[in-house]
Amino acid sequence: MKLKPANKFLLIFYLFFTSCSSIPQNTYDSCEIFDKKYFWYKHAKKTEQKWGTPIYIQLAIIKMESDFNMLAKPPRKKIFKIIPFKRPSSSFGYSQAVKGTWEQYKNETGNKIATRVRFKDSVDFIGWYTNKSKLILKISLKDAFKQYIAYHEGWGGYKNYKKNKKVIDLAKKVEKQSNIYKKQLSKCKSYLNRNKYIIF
Repeated sequence: MKLKPANKFLLIFYLFFTSCSSIPQNTYDSCEIFDKKYFWYKHAKKTEQKWGTPIYIQLAIIKMESDFNMLAKPPRKKIFKIIPFKRPSSSFGYSQAVKGTWEQYKNETGNKIATRVRFKDSVDFIGWYTNKSKLILKISLKDAFKQYIAYHEGWGGYKNYKKNKKVIDLAKKVEKQSNIYKKQLSKCKSYLNRNKYIIF
């Protein structure tokens, strides 16, 4: 049976969308992530070159925030522990950026069509945010622990992080995962750099 042109387009769009949106099977291994999602590597590398934020820190932040789920949202609060209520924030997408900060990013970078469900825009957002943390709070771009605290708490809330055990524990996990990603990338980066695919 032949497909109508409109149906063909829908099928191609569906296959393209599912291939782009699927979550890597092993999100703990940067080499496996980029082996399955090569264009993610190109976008992460471009972000590193543009903003200075290492690829391994970009990945570690996304791992903690959304575990590479493009549609991730914070769980809803519950009334009486059973009735679904509002979500605690407007966080969404790979980077879990909130609406206000995302709009600030779009305005400052001129990336007006950026969307939180696109990996390319999400890593660029992380590069922009961590670079501002470097400028505002004097945090090294290679300091995964402090960069994540600033990312999670905001530039204004960063100064009070020592009172927040929960965010300190999260930042330690991000730091640990970033070190793992860094070690993994040292083994596969040369292979990834040899791949000459065109960036979309």
